[in-house]
Amino acid sequence: MPTRHALPLQSYDNARKRHGNTTPATLFDDLPVSAFHRPAQDWGIYMTPAPSLLISGSAWFDGTLLFGPLQLTIGAGKWTCLLGPSGVGKTTLLRLVAGLDAVTRFDGHLNASDDLPLAGRTALMAQSDLLMPWLNVTDNVLLGARLRGKTPDHARAARVLGRVGLSDHTRKTPDALSGGQRQRVALARTLMEDRPIVLLDEPFSALDARTRSQMQDLTVELLSGRTVLMVTHDPAEAARLADTILIMTETGISSFPPPPSPAPRAVDDGETLKTQGQLLALLRQTTQQDESV
Repeated sequence: MPTRHALPLQSYDNARKRHGNTTPATLFDDLPVSAFHRPAQDWGIYMTPAPSLLISGSAWFDGTLLFGPLQLTIGAGKWTCLLGPSGVGKTTLLRLVAGLDAVTRFDGHLNASDDLPLAGRTALMAQSDLLMPWLNVTDNVLLGARLRGKTPDHARAARVLGRVGLSDHTRKTPDALSGGQRQRVALARTLMEDRPIVLLDEPFSALDARTRSQMQDLTVELLSGRTVLMVTHDPAEAARLADTILIMTETGISSFPPPPSPAPRAVDDGETLKTQGQLLALLRQTTQQDESV
């Protein structure tokens, strides 16, 4: 797997710490976005063709097996939900794909189906919005370009913020926004990165039910055509959003059929509720089996 490097941002990290944000500055790497683009939306977003992800191998930390061996394919241009209990390695797998895990040893392969490197072609939207408290909404959305030394595209940022319903909030700082608005900024920043592979680590889990449903619908719409891998603990979320459902436990990864209707599915749809119940029962069963080992 190609080695990826975080930007040398010591002064940036120090500024984050002064504002009480100690999250490592590794969301953005120093590699350029692929030059092969095609129009995706008439509101100013361009998207590189999305490949499948081919993952096989095992992950180790300090001599202890975290997960594996496993072998799976994340479908090109599809939304895959990785569902499972805490502690089985879901987020570790996500961070390995993103190139953000420098402490876990992965013995295997993380490849794209088009044979191009993954480096520079993934974007991560985390559970925390990771907004910089001293930057306004527009500057938070343009952060990736600035970290790479690129000229910020203010016009495109304005179009993206308009699409996520934040045109009237561009000069506000994060402390003046609601939780749902902050996640919309995080989604806009993800879109500005224009990566064909998007990794979501429970980005809606801290939102109230109404806002969570709205953000799920908006995110499915705006990430259409991209290869999405989403980590979730929530069977209802997987049943609503997934084209493919994967269940990760301590014993491995298995697939589960999603509802037949296209996502995002209505929360009260009969097939969606049926799948939600089946997933919950399966998770309970696999958790009990893991605990008995």
